Order: sequence, then C-alpha cells, then structure tokens
Amino acid sequence: MPYAGSHLSDEDLVLEFQKTEDKELIGILFKRHSLLCFTVCMKYYKNETLAEDAVMQVFEKLLSTLQQHPIQNFKSWLHSVCRNHCLMELRKPQLFQALVQNEEESGEDFMEFDWFVHPEEDKQILEEKLQAVETSLNELNQLQANCLRWFYLERLSYEQISKQSGMSLNEVKSHIQNGKRNLKLAMARKGISYTSILFLWIQLSA
Repeated sequence: MPYAGSHLSDEDLVLEFQKTEDKELIGILFKRHSLLCFTVCMKYYKNETLAEDAVMQVFEKLLSTLQQHPIQNFKSWLHSVCRNHCLMELRKPQLFQALVQNEEESGEDFMEFDWFVHPEEDKQILEEKLQAVETSLNELNQLQANCLRWFYLERLSYEQISKQSGMSLNEVKSHIQNGKRNLKLAMARKGISYTSILFLWIQLSA
C-alpha cells in the first residue's frame, strides 16, 4: 500500500517533514529524485560506485538540511545540493586520486551512460533493460534476491531486514554484498550497467 504522503507535491512533502520529521517522507523524495541525483553525481564522478554512494550521502544529509532551509522548488534545490556535494568531495585529495586511478585502470569513456541520462529517447530499449533487471534477479538465490529487493526497493535498513527475515545482521549484509556482486555479473553478461538501471528501477517501482 502506498505511503499516505505519496500524493503530495515535493514542496508539500518538505513542509510536512519539517513539521513531523517523518523519515518516510524523505523516502518518497528519494524514490522520486534518486535518478536525478545520480545523474548529477555521474556528471562529476564518472564512476558509478562513487556516484551511488554520493546519492545516499546527499539524501542522508536531507534529514538535517531540510530543517534549515525554506524550499520553494525542491527539484532545483536538490540539483544544487548534489552539485555542491560533488564539488566539495572532489576537493578531497583521496577522492581525486581514486578517480584518477579508476580512469587509468578501466580506460572507460562512459559512453554507456548516455542512454541513461536521456532514457526517454527510446522507451523500448529502456523497457528491455528494466526487464533484464528482473531476469537477472531471478538468477540469484532467493535470499540474495529478497535482500536486494528489501534494501533497494523498500528502503529497509539492515536492522529492519534482520528483524523481518529472522536473519542476523551479518547474514543480511553478506546476502546484500554477494547479491550485488552476482547481480552485476548477471547484468554485465547482458551488456547492461548495474547501478544506473538499479536507480531507475527504484523510481519506477515507487
């Protein structure tokens, strides 16, 4: 069942969060705008893992930053927040070194990312890629697939998954880690980028 605030506009969700501090409201905003945030972060990092981490960091910070600012246009404001986060992080020597090393080792030009920035250009190709996610998930064992769905789609924490499934925290973390690795391999065999599809899949499942 959709969360009660799902029908609210972005700005109304922000106002409601500022009143109640209900984290579920941030979850709705995440599902709506994680693709936008990921796209911005990829522009700066050109590294899917770092961009994925940056998205999570930005939305974690929203729990405090949204209490400090009046927001008139959330989407535009979030774009600026993502950009500023990336620029600040890129000033850190260790991150810059990691990016240079990654580029030297991979030799990738990230052209694969072009379809992701403009997915509306070919709906059929997009649908095929999304279907491949489901197919790839079905190739995992049940525990790994379930943990990935709970963690990415339902936005459950490790603790919540542990309580819901009866598994220990270490088991949950292991299934998510191994599931991500196996899902990436399964999708790579299909010639598809794991992280970019995953973020879009989260949004379309909202």
